Order: sequence, then structure tokens, then C-alpha cells
Amino acid sequence: MLKRMIVVSVPAERAAEAERLWKQGCAPLMIQQPGCISEEFLRNAKDPGEIISLQTWENQAAIDRYRKSPAHEEILRHTRSLMGVSKVSVSTYEVIG
Repeated sequence: MLKRMIVVSVPAERAAEAERLWKQGCAPLMIQQPGCISEEFLRNAKDPGEIISLQTWENQAAIDRYRKSPAHEEILRHTRSLMGVSKVSVSTYEVIG
């Protein structure tokens, strides 16, 4: 099992927009992907411009399939409006305990 963490930092004035985009456009697509076990959306309590998508996947093959899927393209389309103003970091972690 793998945890995938996508950390996005946006200007504070765009935080509500980023949250809306993720909740309405991205998360519903993500959780429907084969191999995606869960999807959580986190907001930094002290910095509302920092948000995290925390996903649990069955394995790397499931993530790879998702990244080549039309759903991934649709998620990129939803988030394109924030691309120029956001900083994004993606990390994948093995669950070891």
C-alpha cells in the first residue's frame, strides 16, 4: 500500500478557489480510480493557502495507470487556473506499519 501526498501552496486569496476546485472537480474523480483506496483533503490550520491531497493507493501500478488516464487529464484541466500561482510537491510513501 502507498500513500501519495500532493502539497499545494497557493496565495491566501486563492485558497477558497483551490478548495472548491479540489472538492468539486478533482476528489470525486480521484476516488473513482481503480486502486485508489481513499482520498483526503487537508488544509493547514495556520496557513489556509497550503492544502494537501492525501491519497491511499493499492500499489504503484495503480498510480501509474491513473496518471495515464483521462481522469488525470481532467484533474489537470480543473487545476490549470491555479498553475501559475501555485507551488506543487508530490511525494509517494510506502506504508510500513
